[in-house]
Amino acid sequence: MCKRVVFVTFAGLKNKSMALSADIKKLERHFVPTDFVITTWKNLEPYFKQLLEREIASAADLQQWLKDMSELEAVVSEDACWRQIKMTCDTTDKSLEEAFTYFCMEIQPQLQPYADALNKKLVASPFTAQLDQQQYFTYLRSVKKNINLFREENIPLQAELSVEQQQYGAIAGKMTVEVNGQEYTLQQASKFLESHDRKLREEVYRKIQNRRLQDADAMQQLYSSLVAKRQQVAVNAGFENYRDYKFVELGRFDYTKEDCNQFHEAVKLHVLPLIEKINQKKKEKLGLDTLRPWDTEAEPAGTQPLKPFTNGEDLYKKSVACFEKLNPFFADCLRKMKELKHFDLESRKGKAPGGYNCPLTESGAPFIFMNAAGQMSDVTTMVHEGGHAIHSFLSHNLELSAFKEYPMEIAEVASMAMELFSMNHWESFFNNAADLKRAKEHQLERTITIFPWIATIDKFQHWVYENPTHTVAERTEKWMEILQEFSTNSIDFTGLEAYRQIGWQRQLHLFEVPFYYIEYGIAQLGAIGLWMQYQQNPEKALTNYINALSLGGTKTLPQLYEAAGLKFDLSPAHIKTLMEFVNTEMEKMD
Repeated sequence: MCKRVVFVTFAGLKNKSMALSADIKKLERHFVPTDFVITTWKNLEPYFKQLLEREIASAADLQQWLKDMSELEAVVSEDACWRQIKMTCDTTDKSLEEAFTYFCMEIQPQLQPYADALNKKLVASPFTAQLDQQQYFTYLRSVKKNINLFREENIPLQAELSVEQQQYGAIAGKMTVEVNGQEYTLQQASKFLESHDRKLREEVYRKIQNRRLQDADAMQQLYSSLVAKRQQVAVNAGFENYRDYKFVELGRFDYTKEDCNQFHEAVKLHVLPLIEKINQKKKEKLGLDTLRPWDTEAEPAGTQPLKPFTNGEDLYKKSVACFEKLNPFFADCLRKMKELKHFDLESRKGKAPGGYNCPLTESGAPFIFMNAAGQMSDVTTMVHEGGHAIHSFLSHNLELSAFKEYPMEIAEVASMAMELFSMNHWESFFNNAADLKRAKEHQLERTITIFPWIATIDKFQHWVYENPTHTVAERTEKWMEILQEFSTNSIDFTGLEAYRQIGWQRQLHLFEVPFYYIEYGIAQLGAIGLWMQYQQNPEKALTNYINALSLGGTKTLPQLYEAAGLKFDLSPAHIKTLMEFVNTEMEKMD
């Protein structure tokens, strides 16, 4: 997950040719004093006033104005990012929560009118027409979109949403269970689901689900409140529903809700049959008559769970070794982040759930946050977030902040392709061929099995916001209907209905970043396409990967895919071709 906290979006300039180096430097300040720290709106506002009141009398003036505005944006964005990073690293420290809340409630609402006024100033300037229209096309398109969406009455609502969304992490971060007399976070406890002891797997599965049930009502209330506020934001901006508003806000210029529906249907047609095959093979391997949900990550008796690393430091070192073999630049990126202390990798009580890479616009080197518990899935998370981090490094040389605002559909290609690229070098994590083979099988299964869940969450969100006044009972009924639509018959959920009814609550995107989820499905298609290239010509595939990521957000989504040697295509026919390729690769491992 690429997590951004970007509150002001202004401008961008031409890309310079850049050397492939991880020796990233914090941006020098020329407009904002070097020692300036955001404490209050009062000490920040003068810089916005200067930009708004400055005369732009020439094309050169406009260029300097854009540079200064970008610098200010980087300062503000990085401050907000660090407030959120610190809060998610320790949800028990009220002062960290208060610092983030203060930004959202006292500073952010004051920023938005200035951002709108500055956008209008840019669009109104006669010198804007002298900018390279090809280079600036995506940026100016985004600026005009922001102007069209801005409403004064949404400022307090958006501030409330910024704070309220973080309650999800506070609730989930407190969830723990006891196994064999020891307390574990839910992320840590999930490692027991890999045990060959079926009785223990079921016990832990039920403990995890029962713990989620304890806060189910609180999660329902939180989500209902978020949906209501989001709907009001949409109505204020002249939209019928939040889904339509959010598509515009997310800059989904290159695909529509109908394309999403096409993706959903393709998953049912061409992915579910493969998952049925995967589950049947798993059932046979385990020697079971019936596959239950606590069996899906298990190994047969006598086969120990994969243990790719021991702790966060070991995970870091092995990831560096893996990236070094893939491309030394990739490893250098991780080393630079380590030098800057931009990692928090291990799961612990009081830490928010999930994992993310947070770009830091001014520093350049991003921050990786995750909840490692010693499992194979943690390796996937690490290389995934590492791919995001490399994207941040590659786009840092773009001269202005807005050019680093790349679409999520390409951001997730950066991370998901890295999962697949890195498989060829996972011997860093596994010292025997059998474990390495199991790890690769696990990754390829995950590459396939993620699609139905993406389609389920995406279709659920469409319904939620098309029907914003729904009741909790109606929401539950619709969730179960959609969940069943993308489920196979190969897993027996008998007697587990209460758990399944709240299954959506574990997906933080629904609470914190609404509608940001189908990007994973679209990007997985791109990642598989790059992996196909890599299997044929590794050097060319990595060159395409680097070239596309270096463009940041300066091109349209189809153009970014084209730069990576990919086709931007959500059609069932295209998805069928990609699924057949993955299936063939899986069969080679049998």
